Amino acid sequence: MAGAVDLSGLKARAEQRSTQQARPAAPAQPPGDDASGAAPAPDAGSFVIDVTEDTFQTEVLERSLTIPVVVDLWAEWCQPCKQLSPTLEKLAAEGNGSWILAKVDVDANPRIAQMFQVQSIPTVYVVVAQQPVTSFSGVQPEDQLRGWIAQILDALRDRMPAIAEAEARGPAQGSAEPVPEPEDPRFTAAEDALEQGDYDAAIAAYEQILAVEPANAEAQAALSQVRFMARAESADPSAIAAADASPDDVAAQKAAADAELAGGQVEAAFDRLVKTVQRTAAEDRDAAREHLVSLFELFAPDDPRVTTARRALARALY
Repeated sequence: MAGAVDLSGLKARAEQRSTQQARPAAPAQPPGDDASGAAPAPDAGSFVIDVTEDTFQTEVLERSLTIPVVVDLWAEWCQPCKQLSPTLEKLAAEGNGSWILAKVDVDANPRIAQMFQVQSIPTVYVVVAQQPVTSFSGVQPEDQLRGWIAQILDALRDRMPAIAEAEARGPAQGSAEPVPEPEDPRFTAAEDALEQGDYDAAIAAYEQILAVEPANAEAQAALSQVRFMARAESADPSAIAAADASPDDVAAQKAAADAELAGGQVEAAFDRLVKTVQRTAAEDRDAAREHLVSLFELFAPDDPRVTTARRALARALY
């Protein structure tokens, strides 16, 4: 099955995890070991700003045109906020200007809270090009926050040169040599479940990521792969003969296509569903088409087998 289906996304993450686990940790640097005789902790400095309704336009919206702005919505009475904010400030210092943390007291600035439609605090938004692009609520572990921010920077690095410039300056003062980017615990949970053969748990983990980040392409691809793997493991080879005997049974055609794909018969699986689309109508036709499209997602977009099948599907539909 691995030869028939593009599982590169899952493989790449597994290889990255193995590499990071094998890499020895950087030795700790004793205080006073640098040229100045001291090794101060990274200072957030200008990377953390307090924002009000009067300064929101300049400090958040205008800044977000060149660099991501993480908006921390908090209040003095909020105990969870007092746990989350220091962690965000620490990460902003480590980011060394690759992103900005903007802190907003919702009690003192209710119009900002209304603009973000805040239901509870702490709530954190990322603003890019004057638009909120992702968010979360509640306290999150430091490792998860670090992975979340790294993912955002990776996605925006080509669009925002300021990110690359900040990274080129090297780590913030007082930090040791660059630390490997930590793995995202949300993906780790999904991959651990997959390694144990628990497809339901892996699917649920990827669905949870997409509930927060609907545009997360890595999670989308992994979810499609795992859903197929779950079906393929229970695929019955006799499903092909059963489908051949019942050409109008769409459920049978879908099962047979899965069995063919699991056996490496990619073109046969695609052709079966294209023909099913041709001879069916209404809901049956939609079901066959949707299943075929879900199989396309298992392959690289430029796979010639996918390209050919997409053209055949277009002719069948129109």
